[in-house]
Amino acid sequence: MVIKFLKPLFGKEEAEGKDSTAFYNELAVDVLARTIWGEARAETLQGMEAVANVVCNRVKTAQARGGKYWWGNDIISVCQKPYQFSCWNRSDPNYRKLLAVTEKDKVFVTCQRIARRAVAGVLKDHTRGADHYHADYVAPYWAEGQTPVIVIGRHIFFKLVEV
Repeated sequence: MVIKFLKPLFGKEEAEGKDSTAFYNELAVDVLARTIWGEARAETLQGMEAVANVVCNRVKTAQARGGKYWWGNDIISVCQKPYQFSCWNRSDPNYRKLLAVTEKDKVFVTCQRIARRAVAGVLKDHTRGADHYHADYVAPYWAEGQTPVIVIGRHIFFKLVEV
């Protein structure tokens, strides 16, 4: 399934002559790549892809519910929803790092490749539809009593919302 993005707010002038959808998709790739890097840069390739899967699964859930859901409706809003992906929390030590990372970091380049595949809708879902995860060294309240769908690396994945 290809993820359908909401029409961006940027006009062609802001996109420097590029098609506005292509411009928006480039932004989505960048935000998703930074999210993957911030959340899973120490994981295997499959572990990094799994973080992208959770973001995409949340977008698909929002689309299935008429394009509206509390965690956001597109890749950018899902990634940057406060307190959903800790790397985007301004108090998180990763926040400044993820804003500063560049293509000089080989892992970030890998994250960009994963993000491009996710935005294009061709990334295999390793998570069995998971829409939540947490690291194995924390125990968030929302995971209490929930059954994980899969464990990949140091992350435990859950499907908490039915579409």
